[in-house]
Amino acid sequence: MSCWETIADYAFRSLGYGERLLPRSDFTLCQQFTLIGSGMLWNIYFGVFALCSGFLLATAVALGKAAQNPLIRKPSQWFIFLFRGSPLFIQFFFAYFLFLSLKGINPFFDAFTSAWAGALVVLFLNTAAYSGEIFYGALQSIPKGDTEAADAYGLSGWSRFRRVIWPTMLRLAWPAYTNEAIFLFHATTLVYFSGFPALQQRGDALYYASYFADKTFNPFIPYPILAFYFILLTLVIIGLFGLINRRLNRHLPQDMRKKLRIKPQIVR
Repeated sequence: MSCWETIADYAFRSLGYGERLLPRSDFTLCQQFTLIGSGMLWNIYFGVFALCSGFLLATAVALGKAAQNPLIRKPSQWFIFLFRGSPLFIQFFFAYFLFLSLKGINPFFDAFTSAWAGALVVLFLNTAAYSGEIFYGALQSIPKGDTEAADAYGLSGWSRFRRVIWPTMLRLAWPAYTNEAIFLFHATTLVYFSGFPALQQRGDALYYASYFADKTFNPFIPYPILAFYFILLTLVIIGLFGLINRRLNRHLPQDMRKKLRIKPQIVR
């Protein structure tokens, strides 16, 4: 089988398209690159949707934590504390068995026992908690002169938030938020090693890398391939977030613009 035939058979196997049976012997580099790359589609799916939806909740949680009303502030504080204080792997584990229990009560929760929905909910809540704390810190760091200038222009309420508070918050939080986005994509490798099963061997990149490592008894080929894919993904994230960072700081003089300093979080 040529490499092009391997790509045609396995490129979208993780989504259920193409050859159903995994290779059993005589593994080639092309097979490992193709299947691990196919699994990356799930990592990208989890990361993109959790990040986009978590961004909105994180903004709400940050505003809630900064609120004067304790009925709004306390739930936001406890939400952040709960998801930042417990390991992500344990969150996956408890979420799966929670959805499994709710499935017996209401069939609606059947979809959440699958990784595509249940694990996505966990990642969404987890990144919202971490990002909410980042945004809250940025809110507390907004220069007083910015808000005083908004008051001087007669801005209040939603206009004040949309034109002054929110853009300044994003500008201050963006470097740290970029690191959170990178960590989130790396954390997607935990999905299929928690309670959520990989149906019909349709796992993510780490699932296929582990498969090849177990079959060949040689982890020094599949895992570097996995690392290579994640390094490429990280470079894409840095590039995209760098463009947004320049956009957020476009009004500042060149020497005052903050550059992204990527500091990957190894352990939370």
